[in-house]
Amino acid sequence: MNAIVNVVNVVNALRGRNREPGPASKTDIELKQRAVKFDWKETPIDWLPNEPFTSYFINEINLILPEGEFWFCRLYNKALPMITDEKLREDVRGFIKQEAMHARGHNTATDEYLAQRGINPERNRAVMKYLFNVMLDDKPFGKTLPKWAEKQWLLARLGLIATIEHLTCVLGMYALENKHWDELGADPVLLDLIRWHGAEEVEHRSVAFDLYQHLGGSYFSRYYMTLLVFPMIFGIWVDGAANLMSQDQRLAKHKPAFYKPWVWVNWFKESRRGLLPSPLWLAYRTLPYFSPWYDPSHEGSTELAAEYLANSPAAKAATTVAAAAQAGKTAALQAAQPCAQAVPGAATMA
Repeated sequence: MNAIVNVVNVVNALRGRNREPGPASKTDIELKQRAVKFDWKETPIDWLPNEPFTSYFINEINLILPEGEFWFCRLYNKALPMITDEKLREDVRGFIKQEAMHARGHNTATDEYLAQRGINPERNRAVMKYLFNVMLDDKPFGKTLPKWAEKQWLLARLGLIATIEHLTCVLGMYALENKHWDELGADPVLLDLIRWHGAEEVEHRSVAFDLYQHLGGSYFSRYYMTLLVFPMIFGIWVDGAANLMSQDQRLAKHKPAFYKPWVWVNWFKESRRGLLPSPLWLAYRTLPYFSPWYDPSHEGSTELAAEYLANSPAAKAATTVAAAAQAGKTAALQAAQPCAQAVPGAATMA
């Protein structure tokens, strides 16, 4: 009988029941938005000098991410009223603000950098809009769901976000630790965009998983979600990068396409040079996510992320601007105090 009870407890744990009580949030810092800006006037199309393949492969991230990140924000705003833990609620609010700024940063790279250098982004953008605004919409493919299915559809998509966020943490750590780009003289503006974004992904790496768990997400659905999501991400990345490469005469002769070996073979070649994360390495780094005891707080270094954010040119500039704005507000409030004391009700009117 005891053996049966133990089996039932394990199964319930895997299904998201009978969890050990504990804090809903594993994020031990305050997540804040950094209103970064990037000046793309001097960034060359080969932001990694004489490395067009890697430059385009990484640049595809600018087209993949914005639609997905705005979609994250929409779903998390829907989930906010369901959160019963105050710290997790604050984490989710911070996550939303950071993700919205990531989307804006990558959109400026597309509009002010890639498009200005003759690269047409619209085909790749259309793919991402269809994925997030049609397939994964509240009304998938325009179909209204029955009332009983709405919460389960929301929870499934929150599980999708948790899976994606594991990969973005892995990629964020890769960007922070990769010194080969610096050695080759990478453009400092695009490199800062990648590393600022990667550092914030490491900062908030626990939030998506914490929210998924808090709202009842199960291990089984996470397991199958992972089997679906990671191949899909790899396929979208390769397909989009191939489309960008096909617009450059230096690479167009290879007729790059998702279904042709050329892109995949060169991805492996560039990864051996340390310029890209290997698809096999990325697959290996997904293995911890399959564990029933997975803990995202063990998957990255908050200290390394904080160190970069303290030195990032864009983040430092954003902090300076925010501090100046706050100082201006404080000075204005202090200047208003004598008036408030002299005129009853003035403070309230202000």
